[in-house]
Amino acid sequence: MFNDIGPLELITLVVLAVLVFGPDKLPKVIQDVMRTVRKIREFSESAKQDIRSELGPEFKDFEFEDLNPKTFIRKQLDNDELGLKEIRNGFDLKKEMAEVTDAVHSSDTSSSSSSSGGRIDMTKKPEELGKDDRPPFDADAT
Repeated sequence: MFNDIGPLELITLVVLAVLVFGPDKLPKVIQDVMRTVRKIREFSESAKQDIRSELGPEFKDFEFEDLNPKTFIRKQLDNDELGLKEIRNGFDLKKEMAEVTDAVHSSDTSSSSSSSGGRIDMTKKPEELGKDDRPPFDADAT
């Protein structure tokens, strides 16, 4: 419950609680807070049991933590009924990106060398452009 609270933060909270409630009332406040937390947990467990009983016997092993998307995805990736590990292992993203990058760089160098010094003739109309020529860039249109 308090996994992300460090020792310095815990000491600060204790000192703050002593200053706010005083040493006389602090034990009573702690008891009231603990009683409230217990009631909330009991209510939560009761609601979970009611939902499980309403869902029926086929959902007897249903866990509410599975409704968290991260937990659901992690559980599905660990359960390899669909062969997802083979797909994930067969797909090398770095290799694919390197191939795409090489293809883009090779097409850029070939198109710049085939055109007139990489310049675009702005006097030609789009109908007059050849298949290797790019249309003129209009900064106002974009």
